[in-house]
Amino acid sequence: DGETLLLAMDFLGVAVSSGSACSAGSLEPSHVLLAMGRTPKEARASLRFSLGRFTTEEEVEEAIRAFREAVERARA
Repeated sequence: DGETLLLAMDFLGVAVSSGSACSAGSLEPSHVLLAMGRTPKEARASLRFSLGRFTTEEEVEEAIRAFREAVERARA
């Protein structure tokens, strides 16, 4: 569930978004993800990670660690 992962990532200090950027704020699954062949369930479970010009390798590693932890928590 994307919403569960979104909240878990926030709790772990990593800002992510659900769905695609062009569907931000919508309760419907992203039309972009659907067009890419995702099912509505997969589209609703998607998270978007954005990197900036100054994002460090350490920050990416921390986001990966946090994501793994969030998925483990969601599956438990």
